[in-house]
Amino acid sequence: INDINYLSADYGLDNWYDPFAWYMYKYAMNLDAIPSLAFNVANIIKSVYGKNKKALALDLDRTLWGGIVGDDGVEGLQIGHETSQGQIYEEFQQYLKKIRGTGVLLNIISKNEEENARAGLSHPGMVLKESDFISVKANWEPKSQNLINMAQELNLGADSFVFVDDNPAEREIVRQQIAGVGIPELDKAEKYIRAIDKAGYFEMTSFSDDDARRNEMYRANAVRAKLLSGCSDYTAYLKSLEMSAEIRPFQHVYMDRIAQLTNKSNQFNLTTLRCTRDEIAGMSQDDRYITLYGKLADKFGDNGVVTVVIGKKECLIADSESEGEGETLDIILWLMSCRVLKRDMEKAMLDALVKKARGAGVRTLTGHYYPTAKNGMVREFYGSQGFERVNEDAEGNSVWRLVVDGYKNRNHVIRVLD
Repeated sequence: INDINYLSADYGLDNWYDPFAWYMYKYAMNLDAIPSLAFNVANIIKSVYGKNKKALALDLDRTLWGGIVGDDGVEGLQIGHETSQGQIYEEFQQYLKKIRGTGVLLNIISKNEEENARAGLSHPGMVLKESDFISVKANWEPKSQNLINMAQELNLGADSFVFVDDNPAEREIVRQQIAGVGIPELDKAEKYIRAIDKAGYFEMTSFSDDDARRNEMYRANAVRAKLLSGCSDYTAYLKSLEMSAEIRPFQHVYMDRIAQLTNKSNQFNLTTLRCTRDEIAGMSQDDRYITLYGKLADKFGDNGVVTVVIGKKECLIADSESEGEGETLDIILWLMSCRVLKRDMEKAMLDALVKKARGAGVRTLTGHYYPTAKNGMVREFYGSQGFERVNEDAEGNSVWRLVVDGYKNRNHVIRVLD
């Protein structure tokens, strides 16, 4: 929804409307107000195409609370409705809590002793508790390095973050060191909410159950990572997760989530085909397509719909290397959420895809990789799954082929529900 009524009120009604511009050009607003409208429309388009930020990296001292916990002590912090300054930070935290409820991940990067940081988070006036944050990095390392490490730990691109810090020097260092990070300019504490909200980092055009549970999912991932650190046998680790998967053709109840994934997944996305909900629904009803979604759960929680495959059946003309005529399945889309990387879900999906293809008379699978700035991690994905490289051009676009006959299941750690 492009709320022009709100925009005009925010801009100021007397300044928004220009009778001369209306009568001369039929402009609904003053020429100077057009950038405000255009920026709002751009944020909506950004959201539709999955370009929203996903996480906040928040400073503590003079950002989440008034004062410096290392100098003033926990009892000296300004947070809560007892003082005007404390109320400012309380309301800022209430705003962040609401953002968290839409699926944005909250994290902390603070130059502090960890003990002091955690003591501050336990202040009785805090709206946000330590459990609201996925990652807490309180140390004396450069904040830019902490942000890079945090992104790697969460399997997110660093450009998925918004860095919120009251110190302009820290903001400038991060701006110079890490491209693409959202960095709002913070002035007075009472303007923090406006600075972040007006920037449109988290413009929402859809909301799914997975969005509502995203913080819970990433917190469970942190527990899994801790378990892995104490395990020397990776296969044994995967089996210990007690994973189960639901892999089925597209279902109506998941159409919104599937469409959302096609527009948000960038790293594990072999062709980066973007689809609307109507296009997804259309392919699910078209006999020319084989569609599969995958849900993954384990003993720590349900990750929801995390992977999508779409294949289009094409006629395969007989040639000297094949006997008779058959069909090939052209895999036009294969993507997976990075939060389930390295858990063999891709193997389970390939097993299901081959089974489905065999039932449809398909003899070969054809996969495509189109390189982007973010999907280099899957450049050799098809090769790792037993596909043969057919060709590759100078730009790195490659075509891969897998013969269905003789294929043996590759997944041995995930129980696939019937």
